[in-house]
Amino acid sequence: MKVTRVVADLETTSMEEAVAFYGDVLGMRVVMDHGWIVTLADPGRPEVQLSLMTHDATAAVVPVASIQVDDVDASYRAAVAAGAEIVHELTDEPWGVRRFFVRDPDGNVVNILSHVT
Repeated sequence: MKVTRVVADLETTSMEEAVAFYGDVLGMRVVMDHGWIVTLADPGRPEVQLSLMTHDATAAVVPVASIQVDDVDASYRAAVAAGAEIVHELTDEPWGVRRFFVRDPDGNVVNILSHVT
């Protein structure tokens, strides 16, 4: 399995204020908006991204990072084999990703995903 992208996820209580802050301070612009999650990117380097979340649509916790991999099923099997706590089971989400949440040894919850093609 291979990591293809890592995006920090920040929880916010005011999406409008957070989007304005990162736009004003860093010049980031909205590249995805689902209402509960908004992803911002640097206009000159679209691969440089940050996601803001008010909550997660299907999970009980907001992860600290989203890590995109080329084979989410292999990553899931590896996490289970390692005895890691699965916080959100492997799921095909309606917005086009297959993902699961796992807790790392320090208690951080990470969203591991692949885009469904």
